[in-house]
Amino acid sequence: MIPSLMKAMVLQGHGGIDQLKYQEVPVPKPGKGEVLVQVTATAKNNTDRKAREGLYPTKKGEMTSFQMGGKPTLTFPRIQGADIAGRIVAVGEGVSEQRIGERGLLDFNIYADSRTDINLTPDYYGHGADGGYAEYVALPSDQFHHIPNSDLTDAELAAMGMCSYQTAYHMLTSANVRAGERVLVTGASGGVGTALIQLCRIIGAVPYALSQPNKAEPLLKLGAEAVLDRTDMTSFVDRVKAETGGKPLDAVMDLVGGDMSDRFIDAMIFDMNTRHTYPRLSIAGASGGNISEILWTRIYLYQVQISGVSHGTRDEAEQLMNWIRSGELKPVLHGAFRLSELHRAEEYFVNRGSHYLGKIVIVPDAQWPEHGQPYALEAG
Repeated sequence: MIPSLMKAMVLQGHGGIDQLKYQEVPVPKPGKGEVLVQVTATAKNNTDRKAREGLYPTKKGEMTSFQMGGKPTLTFPRIQGADIAGRIVAVGEGVSEQRIGERGLLDFNIYADSRTDINLTPDYYGHGADGGYAEYVALPSDQFHHIPNSDLTDAELAAMGMCSYQTAYHMLTSANVRAGERVLVTGASGGVGTALIQLCRIIGAVPYALSQPNKAEPLLKLGAEAVLDRTDMTSFVDRVKAETGGKPLDAVMDLVGGDMSDRFIDAMIFDMNTRHTYPRLSIAGASGGNISEILWTRIYLYQVQISGVSHGTRDEAEQLMNWIRSGELKPVLHGAFRLSELHRAEEYFVNRGSHYLGKIVIVPDAQWPEHGQPYALEAG
């Protein structure tokens, strides 16, 4: 039986974690072309915090959630949570009842049109529509992809959500990365970074990770060719040369920005005579600072190609789902919190420190014994 009310963590407005209220709300009804999903796990992403705090400025001095379509789509109250795993318990008009019972993973995008190769005004579930920090959620049937793999738990499946993996894949496709190319992955221990390392290996590229030394072993195990110490950026180019045999990087997947951007370019252009392609910088984050000082003459004289990346395309989501089904992509799950403890999860995420690798998932309290307890974390 589907209840009329459910528990959810509801965002009341922009601000701190005090704006997140755990309360009862009506269970949504699936509309035409939709399915009702009983949520078993939803991965936590940094975009949840940034949207809540209004940290997506596109103009100087602006404080906002992103609004690429020209007007705000984050309205309140809102249930956040983009990377949703769960099971279909009801269907709307036009959806076969045979889908009931399927386990799946959401393609988190709210697409502006039906094109499969482009996504110019990205929005997502948990921002422009309610997401997975709840017991149930109504989602488009064609974007809730059946993932039957019995060797993946629901928490592991949520950890492979599209917010990280699709962003990572779109960074690579935007930079036209090919087999054999040397690729620097910054922010390598996070969700997008660990996805990038795996995806580089799948397409045959060689990933070099930028991270803390104590994370080197798991990153090497995941597929990194070498791990460069991000706590010491002196002689960065020399360290790149030492790891690559004196060859420049072909591309940089940058989640850091700030002062480091110029050094990343240095590592691609120090020997242009040996290059066979343009240097490429793909950007999908600014954790190290939102402003970088770079000489434009360096960009055009060295013909550096810069790609800004936000989300990805339907085609890329389909490819990723196939790689998940085949087992070629592996989950990097750090741990889990109960939905009612989302405040603690937010504090843990912000203060996660050097031991953190991969994704945190949020599990509804009613689902906790089966889907969360094996991965339980404490906030301290």
